[in-house]
Amino acid sequence: MRFKNRFWLFFLLGLVLAACSPKVRTVKKEAEKPVEKEKPVEKKQLKKFTQANISLLVPFKLNEINLKTATKTDIEKYAMPIDFYQGFKLGLDSVAASGLNFKLNVFDTQDDNAHIGALYNNDRFRKSNLIVGPVFPEGVKYISNYSKLNNAIVVSPLAASHPSDFDNPNLISVVNNIELHGKKIATYIAKTYSPTNTIIVLINPKKTEDEQFAAPIRNYFLAQKNIKFVVQEYASAYTFETKMIKGKQYVVVVASSDRAFVLPTIEKLYKLKNLPTGGYSINLFGHPNWVKQNYPTDKLQGLNTVVSSSYKVDYKNSAVISFIKKYRAKYGFEPGEFAFKGFDVGYYFGKLLSTYGEDYLEYITKEKYKGLQNNFSFIHDEKLGYINTSLMLLRYKNYALNMIE
Repeated sequence: MRFKNRFWLFFLLGLVLAACSPKVRTVKKEAEKPVEKEKPVEKKQLKKFTQANISLLVPFKLNEINLKTATKTDIEKYAMPIDFYQGFKLGLDSVAASGLNFKLNVFDTQDDNAHIGALYNNDRFRKSNLIVGPVFPEGVKYISNYSKLNNAIVVSPLAASHPSDFDNPNLISVVNNIELHGKKIATYIAKTYSPTNTIIVLINPKKTEDEQFAAPIRNYFLAQKNIKFVVQEYASAYTFETKMIKGKQYVVVVASSDRAFVLPTIEKLYKLKNLPTGGYSINLFGHPNWVKQNYPTDKLQGLNTVVSSSYKVDYKNSAVISFIKKYRAKYGFEPGEFAFKGFDVGYYFGKLLSTYGEDYLEYITKEKYKGLQNNFSFIHDEKLGYINTSLMLLRYKNYALNMIE
């Protein structure tokens, strides 16, 4: 059933995108409420849209697949853009049900900058009130010049790159960059543990990606003036072992997501905590990529391991249950990770456009959002644009990841 529905979805997408026809959601507007004669405070008159134009740029790569000969494996390789598009569309539909009309133009970028550049002369694209995508960093970089020259607002929905990589004040970065993860971990450690009996240990092999996570943690504690933690740094858990002191409480942050390095590190720390002669007090903090990797849960749990994450789906949540039912009914198969991401992005930005019209950017830093999978809390930087700072902390407990903050 899943494969069959994806197959027909590709077929329909091919017909729709080849014809360059927009996706339109039209609903009847609710009657306007009568305006009160007297208002204690005069509110700003918002310039509402009669119809909001959104362009969605996703790499369907319809040019690479032969629908007549495609196998299930072939189709599943392209599941990400399908899931994201379908979730995004459901998010917009949910907002449209409250009154605003949306015109959704869907473009297949084919993950090719030449196809993105060709859109610059497309009338429907140029009239966009909001551009969502491209989804990969290279595409986001490529569209930055167009965005700056035309004052076009671009949402980067999936790239975890630091906004400085794009140098675009009109960019909205949805996914948290690694620096924010480091700061989140450091802040939590500082407020949870006492500097009088805690030693913070960074296990940092010093590869570029390791340092990107370790640096904001190190810098956070170096900048502390009133509260001073002892911070130590080692290249491996084996070097760390030679410097350990009984009676001290160790907060260990492993900066790597290289499984070949991380797995023996977890094993070593677990043994140090559970020595037959009396172990050391160790609490572990891991790299955010660990949530996508496979490590022994019993040992992570035994080390009270905490990781930061941009997303978490609570399948007991009523809104999540409702979304899954709607997704199944409409598309015939289960929503994946990117369907949830697509819904949250579609719903949040659709709601902004619906509520505030042309002035929606003025309210993006004020409108917080708790979604099905992601939470949004944006700050504004004049050079880097709008950056989502909302992050979750998850702890391994009862053989599952549970939210603690």
